[in-house]
Amino acid sequence: MTLVLHAGNTNKNAFKALIAAEYNGVTVKLVPNFEMGVSNKTPQFLKMNPIGKVPVLETPDGPIFESNAIARYVARLKGDTPLYGSSLIEFARIEQWIDFASLEIDANILKWFIPRAGFAVYLPPAEEAAISALKRALDALNKHLASNTFLVGHSVTLADIVMTCNLSLGFSRVMTKSFTSEFPHVERYFWTMVNQPNFKKILGEVKQVESVPPVQSAKKPSQSKEPAKHKAKDEPKKETKKEPAKPKVEEPAEEEEAPKPKLKNPLDLLPPSKMILDEWKRLYSNTKSNFREVAIKGFWDMFDPDGYSLWFCDYKYNDENTVSFVTLNKVSGFLQRMDLARKYAFGKILVIGSEPPYKVKGLWLFRGQEIPQFVLDECYDMELYDWRKVDINDEAQKERVNQMIEDAEPFEGEALLDAKCFK
Repeated sequence: MTLVLHAGNTNKNAFKALIAAEYNGVTVKLVPNFEMGVSNKTPQFLKMNPIGKVPVLETPDGPIFESNAIARYVARLKGDTPLYGSSLIEFARIEQWIDFASLEIDANILKWFIPRAGFAVYLPPAEEAAISALKRALDALNKHLASNTFLVGHSVTLADIVMTCNLSLGFSRVMTKSFTSEFPHVERYFWTMVNQPNFKKILGEVKQVESVPPVQSAKKPSQSKEPAKHKAKDEPKKETKKEPAKPKVEEPAEEEEAPKPKLKNPLDLLPPSKMILDEWKRLYSNTKSNFREVAIKGFWDMFDPDGYSLWFCDYKYNDENTVSFVTLNKVSGFLQRMDLARKYAFGKILVIGSEPPYKVKGLWLFRGQEIPQFVLDECYDMELYDWRKVDINDEAQKERVNQMIEDAEPFEGEALLDAKCFK
């Protein structure tokens, strides 16, 4: 079966079907060299969709338009697909969240973004209403995701695909970190989804917008010059006396603001340290045997107590960790969001216990003597943990550091469910 999708290669509505195809093992070819405003105005395209909207899917049985309809079609091509759940109630809830993603999330993101991009008239009251409605929707979504890794059931469904594609426009265009930080479970969910292999293959590397784009000013229509009036033939030419040329007074040029130098991270301004963090990370990664004799000993030989500090952390809400995969996803999301500190940190997170509720405990090595302020400001997970600085003169604490680095089991008398490393 040959399926051809007519859309640009950056169209988030086309991504819905392409991601569904990845999960179902279906081949959907994106038409090459598609040019919006040209390709979708041709007679051939208008036969498939008379109003010229994209995307359109060509199938052996005829064309399909509307992105959610296309995604549903692709999702159902596989008879035993998990993308539509395993029961009638799951099917209904998947449809529910697809509608929610379209009517409450996507619609309001577009009402915010399109006028700012200059594709519609910008009206501040309309923008305020759109942002208010979007926050209301995100709050509802955030509450649902507080106890759910996925929108429906325990794996990715078409609802997650549609929701993530719609959110991707917001995260990449108008929803800054300061805006999304009000909805931490939505943040965790979004970054978890876009880093799933089948999503990442289609979406690529997703980056959050740093600032809301300024409103694009409307272009002023060019004024046509009045045609010169024809002079009468018999009108005598008037001689004009040439006045001596006045010296030109140059208008002072507006001072251009000098580009502001990029601010250095305060940690880069600290005195040099004898500990080279990358060397420790290489030693950790490359040690396959005699871990305590090689890696742990090497760590303490390298460790610079003046240039680095060690911290224990304990998750505050362990009683909520009743489902193993949800707990592990929380930890994975935390480590993903710590990527901003990769140059200055190393970490170990242990998920402890053979039965729920599971305990989450961690060890972090940070450049400097305090937890970096930019990490506290940017990574909301930090406030979900209790933090205490390691006293390296205390042999018991030092041994606890050793055990956490080497994933010692049992740890503090309990089995390890998993151990994750940030390096």
